[in-house]
Amino acid sequence: MENDRPDAKKIVANIGWLSLDKLLHMLVGLLVGVWIARYLGPDQFGLLSYAQAFVALFSALASLGLDGIVVRNIVRNPDIAGETLGTAFIMRMAAGLLTFCITMSVIYIMYPHDPLIRLLVGIIAAGTVFQAFDTIDLLFQARVSSRYTVYAKNAAFLAVSLLKVVLILKEASLVAFALAGLAEVVIGAAGMLLAYSVAGRSITGWRMNLKRGRELIGNSWPLILSGIVVMIYMRIDQIMLREMLGTEAVGIYSAATRISEIWYFFPTAIVSSVFPSIIQAKQVSEELYNRRLQKLFVLMAALAYAIAIPMTFMSGWVIDLLYGNKYFEAGPVLSIHIWASVFVFLQISTGSWFINENLQIQAFFRYLSGAILNVFLNLLLIPYYGVKGAAISTICSFGLVVLSPIFFSPSYRKLSRLIIKAIILKWKI
Repeated sequence: MENDRPDAKKIVANIGWLSLDKLLHMLVGLLVGVWIARYLGPDQFGLLSYAQAFVALFSALASLGLDGIVVRNIVRNPDIAGETLGTAFIMRMAAGLLTFCITMSVIYIMYPHDPLIRLLVGIIAAGTVFQAFDTIDLLFQARVSSRYTVYAKNAAFLAVSLLKVVLILKEASLVAFALAGLAEVVIGAAGMLLAYSVAGRSITGWRMNLKRGRELIGNSWPLILSGIVVMIYMRIDQIMLREMLGTEAVGIYSAATRISEIWYFFPTAIVSSVFPSIIQAKQVSEELYNRRLQKLFVLMAALAYAIAIPMTFMSGWVIDLLYGNKYFEAGPVLSIHIWASVFVFLQISTGSWFINENLQIQAFFRYLSGAILNVFLNLLLIPYYGVKGAAISTICSFGLVVLSPIFFSPSYRKLSRLIIKAIILKWKI
């Protein structure tokens, strides 16, 4: 017999903590980010956005795709949690250093005579090394106790947000804002260590195990590749816009997409909270497992529609209110790009199904198809439609990733049915 109440209370509380965290990031980050964009102007803001997008292309390598795998393993085998966390931490620290070296090598090859872009990328890429400390959060996710992460991350975020305001008032250079971003990552890492200690734990109890490492990388290597192609199809538009239209176009596009992407905290908070419950449900019965998945997918689609529909009609007003006349071209872009949220919300939630079914390789190929389509459509549409062409390409590629099991994978009929019912908001299986 299903007994959801204790789990449900814990999940709802955890979603509340994560939503509070993300809501604070959304509101404060939006206000400070808009102020920075207005201060820098489309050209310099575009250059900063380009550097961030460039580093993002390689950032998936730093995480090694371990997040969902580690959470799953801790839930299934809590007795060896310290060994799992210690192994993941060392692996991610090494991967962060490797990511930094690769990123800097590529940017030096691409821009041998542009010291500013190399400096911006170098500063931002340094943050990938400190991402290893996010391993601490994986235990909190598995225990559905995200309040500790919220404390740590918010302290860093608020401190650096205040610093960014000071930088604007002092009319600081573009490089100073890149350094502020790095400071947030470093302070956040220190905060995670402190939060872990406050929770009565210590990383000194973690242990590296080579056998465990081989198991983790054996399960996660498709997710590493998936993460890389995900970053390609999510950020390649900004890279291609700069090469084809210039940095000002990147600034216009980034202004629109940042409004669109601030809503992505909803699926992230919800999925990270219910993922342990979904793992446990599969161990109970297939019926309970599918029922929980269906509820999750429908909730994601409903939230996305609730955001996309009004924003379609309000986009011009929102851009003018926040960014001013310099960014007026971002209004039509936002009205298009906001519909990507429907597929992003479903993509994040269906990703938990692929991990739980141990279908990481299949997940990689669905993301690869999206990345290839995005690059192809950008080459086709940007010359004719400009920045709006990049937004159209994004929607099409995101849609392919979510809908590919329906059209190309007969063995995933069960998932396909869940996706279709979610899109039409059908709650029952």
